[in-house]
Amino acid sequence: MTDHATETPAPAELVLDEISKTYGQNRAVGNISATIPAGKVSVIVGPSGAGKTTLLRIITGLEEATSGRVLFDGEVVNGVPEGLAMVFQDYSRSLFPWMRVEDNVAFPLRRRTSKAERAQRVEEALKAVGLDGKGRLYPWQMSGGMQQRVAIARALACQPRLLVMDEPYASVDAQTRAELEDLLLSIQAQLDITVLVVTHDIDESVYLADRIIVLSKPPSTVAEVIDVGLARPRDQITTKEEAEFVHARAHVLRLLRGTATPDDASDVRVA
Repeated sequence: MTDHATETPAPAELVLDEISKTYGQNRAVGNISATIPAGKVSVIVGPSGAGKTTLLRIITGLEEATSGRVLFDGEVVNGVPEGLAMVFQDYSRSLFPWMRVEDNVAFPLRRRTSKAERAQRVEEALKAVGLDGKGRLYPWQMSGGMQQRVAIARALACQPRLLVMDEPYASVDAQTRAELEDLLLSIQAQLDITVLVVTHDIDESVYLADRIIVLSKPPSTVAEVIDVGLARPRDQITTKEEAEFVHARAHVLRLLRGTATPDDASDVRVA
């Protein structure tokens, strides 16, 4: 990245303060309180139907909570916060197939940056995701993994203080998922941004996270918050062979199944 990237504002802290969401008689989100620390990777994981995507829409200001509040660096979120960027699961729907890659990445910048700054940000973002030199291609000329890299580059071009990702690798194969997980960790370390990922994949939650927020069955509450002490940089093979990874993975699985006991947490760091 060039020196321009160092001008990115400091990473944001996010606080969820007793968030709940009700649709008619259905209470989708029970009562959720948690902190997403600045400059770290936090992951939300929960059983099917736990309201993970609903919670994410509330966090990003796309939907209002029935009660509670979201604080973005101490400010109550009303609408999409400045400094937040989001990467969606379905890259094929989030990219414009008639636009070249460089134009897709530049799209959210078109009304608030000069042409020169826009070009610089696009170049830096594509380089950060390993797509330098690919800007003139169209999304349909790329593999699914490369298209998701474009979606990540578009988010990075906005120079976010908080990068939010909704099951971003669910639509790619296992090998591509591993490559994109490592890419995310590399980008986060390089840019020092706050990252929040929602996933259903237990291995992914432990591998990526500094902090895992485990949700209960609906109406969801926070079953447990786990601070992951695995060393960085991480490796898909050696990290997953470490005892702490194995213990944390098993503990998250027990929490999701509702079979965890206090003794199970003895080998992991519970916040």
